Amino acid sequence: MKTTGIVRKIDELGRIVIPKELRKALNLEKRDPVEIFVDGEQIVLKKYQHPQACIITGEITSQNYKIGNKDIVVSPEGAQVLLKELLENMEEEPDKDLLTRSL
Repeated sequence: MKTTGIVRKIDELGRIVIPKELRKALNLEKRDPVEIFVDGEQIVLKKYQHPQACIITGEITSQNYKIGNKDIVVSPEGAQVLLKELLENMEEEPDKDLLTRSL
């Protein structure tokens, strides 16, 4: 586990403020759900991702479906966003292998 050197006190209501720099680095927005784990004497916080949430839009709908090895959940809107971006990338570099475009 990586140390940040940041120390925070628990306030009167039992709250701890997560520093803005950490929230930004970990893509934590206001009102994002956070999961709390206990590992021995350590408290671990993790941004909560609902198992049926679209990996692109975060939507949870009855129309979401799993792709790949059933590890990736995509909503209809997320699929459209993904397809559009893939097609745009293919147009920009038509001779480059799709799997190595972002490398």
